[in-house]
Formats: sequence, C-alpha cells, structure tokens
Amino acid sequence: MATDHDDQCPAQYSSPPCFMHELDPEFRAPLSDWTDVRRWRKAERERLIAARLAVSADARTVMSQRIAGGLDAIVGEVAGRLVSLYWPFRGEPDLRPWMASINARGGRTALPIVIEKGQPLIFRAYAPGDRLEKGVWNIPIPAEGDPVLPDIVIAPIVGIDPGNYRLGYGGGFFDRTLAAMPFKPLVIGVGYELQRIATIYPQPHDIPMDRIVTEA
Repeated sequence: MATDHDDQCPAQYSSPPCFMHELDPEFRAPLSDWTDVRRWRKAERERLIAARLAVSADARTVMSQRIAGGLDAIVGEVAGRLVSLYWPFRGEPDLRPWMASINARGGRTALPIVIEKGQPLIFRAYAPGDRLEKGVWNIPIPAEGDPVLPDIVIAPIVGIDPGNYRLGYGGGFFDRTLAAMPFKPLVIGVGYELQRIATIYPQPHDIPMDRIVTEA
C-alpha cells in the first residue's frame, strides 16, 4: 500500500540522504582520504589552468594591470624592501611591468628558484636586464647571485579558497619555503576571480596566504 514515505528513504531523518542532491547541484561529500584529495586536486588544477588559458591574452593583460594596482594599495611604500615575484607561466598574471616599477621606486625584487624536488625554494635578487637562464619547466631564473630573503612574497595561485588556502602546482614548494624561513614575510596570492573555489581541502602542512589580490 502506498504511503507518504519512500521505503528506501528513511523518514526519521530531517534531510533524507536520497534528497541531498536536490539541495545543491554542486554538493559533494567531503573528502577525507589524502589519496582522494590529491586526485581531486590534480583534476581541479587541470580544470582551472585550462580556464585561465581560455582567457584572451589582451584580457589577461588588463587583469594583470588591475592586480598590480591592487598590490600597490596593499604593499604601499616599496623603497628599501625586497619583493619576490615570479616569471609568468601558463597564463598567470604578468607582473613584470610592476616588477620594473618596484626597482624604479627604490625597492628590490627577486625570483624564486627550485633547487631540488621536495626541498624549499631559494630566492635570488633580480632586476629587469639581469642575466637569466632556464630553470625547472624552462622558467627563466637569475643566472647568478647569493640567496636572499624577501620581505614580501607574491605567489601565483592556481586556485584559492575562502580561507586563503592556495592550490598550486602540486610540488609543495611554497609551503616548505615559508615554513623554513627565519622570519615570516607578507605573503600575497595573486590570480583571477575565476580561480576562486569552495575549498582546496587544506591539509596540516598547507599555509594560507595573508592576502589575495585579483582583478576585482
């Protein structure tokens, strides 16, 4: 005999499991296993990079200019300060003009360098015009110079969640580097609004960014 309750949906629950999919089309059960988290991060990383590359070069240039303006508002006076940036890769915001402006205003700039897998990055001073060589993934790095310690670290994001936890390229370099530094720099993640996601499923070793700057 028919009743008001589906026999396969226990009525004692205020939100029966069989109706959960109706609450939110994006609903997913939280991931708890690290293997599942890594698999999810890999797929999400590929999706976000593809979305970033789908934006036209002209539009990315405009967004990069807006991000540079946002960084100026946060960082303020740069004279006498050392700022680590990055060489743009796979559609990342191109902040090289802002890098040049820091040097023109009396600041100094540096680039991060991968020394070895599983180890912290080092930073070498770099100003536009200095000699570069190819590093990991053929990304240009300063050809010479002793390691330096930046006051401000600008980190490109692949994804970012509401807790300012950064999804990067999966090597864990930035987290290891920040954990190993003798003092904590101001760490600013930069990217596009389209890279905001609900969570990266942060783990105990993940370190959140202090601030996030996008074109918005």
